[in-house]
Amino acid sequence: QAQLVESGGGLVQPGGSLRLSCIASGFNLDKYAVAWFRQSPGKEREGISCITKSSVDFTDYRVSVKGRFTISRDNAKNTVYLQMNNLKSEDTAVYYCATETIGYSYCSLNNLEYDVWGQGTQVIVSS
Repeated sequence: QAQLVESGGGLVQPGGSLRLSCIASGFNLDKYAVAWFRQSPGKEREGISCITKSSVDFTDYRVSVKGRFTISRDNAKNTVYLQMNNLKSEDTAVYYCATETIGYSYCSLNNLEYDVWGQGTQVIVSS
């Protein structure tokens, strides 16, 4: 059964860094596009970064995180990471990773494109 598990969230001060991990089991994550989403209370879930399957190797970012966040893969560990630097209070949210299971040659920040989701990890940016 395809499953994703996120980890790495926590409490961090503004300007700090965190690295989120998204570990897959039951399938090879490198064959599919993966995205990170986040959701704050009272707000809609928003896509913040995505990475295509390894054979295409393309990434995309939401404007508000571009230059601060970096998405990457470690295929040997069947894991996708989200390195978050220079965190701001507005980055506070529950972060989710998701993957599609078709093997598209692109990636999207639209949550409708993804059908396997992790349970989420909380990130709090506060002094």
